Amino acid sequence: MKRHPFEPARLISGLTALTLGTAYGPDALGLWHAPGPWFFLTLPAGLLLSGITAAVWTRTRRPHQPDTDTASPEGS
Repeated sequence: MKRHPFEPARLISGLTALTLGTAYGPDALGLWHAPGPWFFLTLPAGLLLSGITAAVWTRTRRPHQPDTDTASPEGS
């Protein structure tokens, strides 16, 4: 089986969706009443956290490239 790279942003998105789905299961069965604003606050918060994580992960995993804006020794 081919190994896939670790992507923490997908992990956070998946955990957010899993949490919301698990919380609303008992609500559908009538065992628990989920407050309405809870969904509208949890989903955007999870997606925002996932986006921030993706940006930080991409920034830290990018290979360092030399600065090309400095004056070259040939053109001086």
